[in-house]
Amino acid sequence: MSSAPSYWLMKTEPDVFGIDHLAERKVERWDGVRNLWARNHIRSMKVGDRVLFYHSSVTPPGVAGLARVCRAAYPDFTAWDPASDYHDPRSTPEAPRWFMVDVEFEEKFSRLVPLDELRAHRSLKAMVVVRPVGMRLSVQPVTKKQFDIVCQLGRTPAPEVKSAPPPPRRPARRARSR
Repeated sequence: MSSAPSYWLMKTEPDVFGIDHLAERKVERWDGVRNLWARNHIRSMKVGDRVLFYHSSVTPPGVAGLARVCRAAYPDFTAWDPASDYHDPRSTPEAPRWFMVDVEFEEKFSRLVPLDELRAHRSLKAMVVVRPVGMRLSVQPVTKKQFDIVCQLGRTPAPEVKSAPPPPRRPARRARSR
């Protein structure tokens, strides 16, 4: 078994739980994942894995910072609570269906790296998040190279947006006198 960390992108809605919440709390469980692919990614996470913390359902969406997995996958007990938004009667303590990990705050980027910038970067074209299927997956793998590029982007000033020059002014038309 390799001790090298794996790299992930985890999506969250910042008004529910954003990078600032994690920075304040330092460590938090990542619960409520109810997609089988994302669940399988959660189950394969190990302590020390690095996470791109992605803000979704905002304008613009993008990577806001970094976290680190500090507790490997364990059963998501919110699935057993009928009062929880994440309740799943098919999941039981004896046969858990859903899992979660704990993540710890690592860094808030100096700026959000927006999805449009990820899409425009030649070396990030293969990232799951920039593809249509990736838009729906809340936990997804990234390569070390992709992780490093996004970190570099988040730690540098935003690229200057070149606006189109204004159109040439037309001389005002004068009314002809008759």
